[in-house]
Amino acid sequence: MLRNLASPQFFRFAIAMVFLLPVNLGAEDLTVSRLFSDHMVLQRDATIAVWGKAAPEAEVDVEFGGVVSTTKAATDGRWTANIVTPKTGGPFDLEIRLKGSEQKIALSDILIGEVWLCSGQSNMEWPVKDSAFAEKEIEGATQFSSVRLFTVERNASVTPLDEPARAIGWEVCSAQTVPNFSAAAYFFACHYHKATGIPVGLVNASWGGTTCEAWTEFEHLRSVPELKELADHFKDVEPAADPAYPGTLFNGMISPLRKFRFAGVLWYQGESNVGRGRQYRDLFPAMIGNWRTRMESGQDLPFYFVQLAPYRYGNAPPEALPEVWDAQLHSWKTVPNTGMVVTTDIGDVADIHPRNKHEVGRRLALWATSRIKRNAEPVAGELPDVATSGKATETLAQGEKKKTPDVPSGPRYRNFRVDGHTIVISFDYTGSGLKVREADELVHFQICGEDKTFVPATVRIEGETVVVSSDAVISPIAVRFGWDDSAIPNLINGEGLPASPFRTDDFPLTSENVSY
Repeated sequence: MLRNLASPQFFRFAIAMVFLLPVNLGAEDLTVSRLFSDHMVLQRDATIAVWGKAAPEAEVDVEFGGVVSTTKAATDGRWTANIVTPKTGGPFDLEIRLKGSEQKIALSDILIGEVWLCSGQSNMEWPVKDSAFAEKEIEGATQFSSVRLFTVERNASVTPLDEPARAIGWEVCSAQTVPNFSAAAYFFACHYHKATGIPVGLVNASWGGTTCEAWTEFEHLRSVPELKELADHFKDVEPAADPAYPGTLFNGMISPLRKFRFAGVLWYQGESNVGRGRQYRDLFPAMIGNWRTRMESGQDLPFYFVQLAPYRYGNAPPEALPEVWDAQLHSWKTVPNTGMVVTTDIGDVADIHPRNKHEVGRRLALWATSRIKRNAEPVAGELPDVATSGKATETLAQGEKKKTPDVPSGPRYRNFRVDGHTIVISFDYTGSGLKVREADELVHFQICGEDKTFVPATVRIEGETVVVSSDAVISPIAVRFGWDDSAIPNLINGEGLPASPFRTDDFPLTSENVSY
C-alpha cells in the first residue's frame, strides 16, 4: 500500500483533487484601508476609526501610542477599531496585528495634525507645476516635510464605495511629489502650517469639468423640494458610472472617505454650473449638508470654498456668472461654519484657470487660522505673522512676512437703506476700513429705480459704508456690484482683501427657471 501511495499515479491524482477542492486562498489575509499608509497625517485630538478586512470573526489588535485596541471582524471579514490621537506631534507608528497569526501591518512616520479634504473641479485639480512661478514654488517645497499628500483617483460609481480606487498612498511633500498635486490645496497647507506649526494632511478628491450634483448623492437631491426638477431630469435615465450623472462622484470618491476624520473641507467648483445660478443657490447648500450628514466628521465640519474668478463664459449672458457668485455669497451667509474666498482681483477674464493659486491657498488658510484664533485652540507654538500681499511674485520660499490680517475675508454685503437720492450700503468684514484698490474711485457699482433698469453709479466711501447714487435715478430702489462676468471690482478692506459681488434686490434672475 505504501508503494501505491508513493506512485506517480497517486501524486497526479492528489494534485488533481487539490485543484478541485473549494479553497479560498488568502482568506485570512489582514488588510487595512488604502487611506492608511506610511507618512500619513491623522486628525489631532480625536477618536479615529481604523478599518480593513481579515478572516471572518478574527480578532485584530490595533496599537497606537502604546495603547492597544482590540476588535473582531464581522462575518464578512470587515473590522473597525478606534484609536485616540493627541493634540499634535509625531512621528508615530501604527501596528495592526491578526491574533493567532504572525500577520501584521506596520505603518511608520505618522504625524498628528489636521487633515483637510480638498475637492471640486479643474481649479482645485490644477497642479502646482502649471501655476504662477511654479519653478520657484516647487523648489521651496522641501521646507514643508510636515505637509503630507494623498490623491484619490478619479472614479465615478453608480453605488457608494467603501474604498477609494487604486492609490499610491501618502507622500511627504517635496520637490518631487508637489508638482502634480493641487496647487490651491498645497498653498493652503503651506500657509496654514507656517501660521500654526501644525502638520497638515491633504486628501485631494477632485475632477475637472464636473457639476455640483455629481458630488451630491442622488437620493439627497430627491429629498430637497427645490431640486425636484433636477432630480426628475434623471429619473428615467439608466444610472451609469458617468461623472455627469448625479451622485456618481460622491459614490466613487467621497463615500470611501466617510469614516476618515477631517478638520474641514476646501471646495473650488461652480464653473460647470454657470447658467444655473438660481439652482446653485439650493444645490450647493444641499451638497454641504449631504457631506456633513454622511461623514464621521459631523455637522460642524468647516467648509471653506472659493468664489469663481471673472471669466467670459462664451455665449452665456454676462450675468450668468454673477448669478453663481450670488448663490455662493448666499451660501456663505446662510450655511453655518462656512467661509468664502473672493478672487475677483486675481483672475483672468480670458482664462478659466487663473494661475495665481498661491493667493487662493493663502486666503483659504486665513479662514482656517481664524478658526483656531476664534476657538482659542492650543497649537504648536505661537502664531507668527503670515504674508498678506496678493502679488504672485511673492513665494513662500522667499519667506517674506507681513502683518496678520484681523479678518479672513474682504467686505461682505450686510444690508442697505435708501437715503433720499442715494442708497447706503453696510458691510461686515471691513477690517481696518474700506478702501479702493489701485484707483481713485470705486467701479462696477450700478443703481436702479422703479423701472429696474440699472445704470452706472457714482460711489463714495463714508466710514464703514458705501454711498451709491446716480443723477439718472431720482428714487433709487436697488444696487448691484460687480454684476458682470468680466467685471474686476476694486472695493477692498484695509487688509487688501476684495469685496464679493452682490445685489440688494430680489428681482427674478435670468436662470430662474433653468433646472438643467
